[in-house]
Amino acid sequence: MRVVTWNLWWRFGPWRERQKAILAVLRDLRPDVVGLQEVWAADGENLAEWLAADLGLHCAWAPSPFPGRWRRRIDDDTVDIGNAVLSRWPVTERRTLLLPAPAGLADGRMALHARLRTPSYDIPFFTTHLNSTAGASAVRREQVTALAEFVSRHSGGTPHPPLVTGDFNARPDSDEVRLLGGYKTTGAVPGQVLHDAWEYADPTAPAATWTPENPYAARVLEPPARIDYIHVGPPGPSGEGHVRAVRRAGLGPVDGVWPSDHAAVVADLCS
Repeated sequence: MRVVTWNLWWRFGPWRERQKAILAVLRDLRPDVVGLQEVWAADGENLAEWLAADLGLHCAWAPSPFPGRWRRRIDDDTVDIGNAVLSRWPVTERRTLLLPAPAGLADGRMALHARLRTPSYDIPFFTTHLNSTAGASAVRREQVTALAEFVSRHSGGTPHPPLVTGDFNARPDSDEVRLLGGYKTTGAVPGQVLHDAWEYADPTAPAATWTPENPYAARVLEPPARIDYIHVGPPGPSGEGHVRAVRRAGLGPVDGVWPSDHAAVVADLCS
């Protein structure tokens, strides 16, 4: 089973051209499940639904309830932003969680849960997008705690471990990422463990998903960092969910256009 997570940079930059480049990358990857962040919808169009239709996948979409701050950044009051899940298998349950944030930093960040019905078992799948303020580790810790509780509530009744994807806006050694994992420090939910899939990667492989090699990211003058993740619970009794390989994708232009300001993360799991 191939799992992808990718922040699609909403309607910033040359978004129409980027839309085609995003599709080209996903076509090449041929994923089974995709967690998407910064997905746009406007005027009857929805980027996730458009991608799903071309790729032959099911789609679950969750718009942010508070898109105002995002809309002001592009001076357009009609565009929604949200998270989405694309899946080879039907979505039998869909739930959302508004992540906590103080008033000064609240911009409608969410988590989306989609329960996926395969012929053999259900897959509890989650995608999220945490606060991006550089000094807001404490806020992200609160968001991770809420996310971990959300995952715990909706992961039972199946041998397949939960898959938690998203843009965490935090490095692997940060308090918030360690808190979610539950195996490098006391976890947000006692006994819940979510392994960082990248720990199965070639240790010599470049890991940054936010890098100045990408011209969209280079403009903010930040150092490279791995801030996008696929987290997986311990494998099921027959090895369900075991990470076999992990890598980055979307690392260069397609027909002269970079798809997003983030690289995607791709993990191949046992099914």
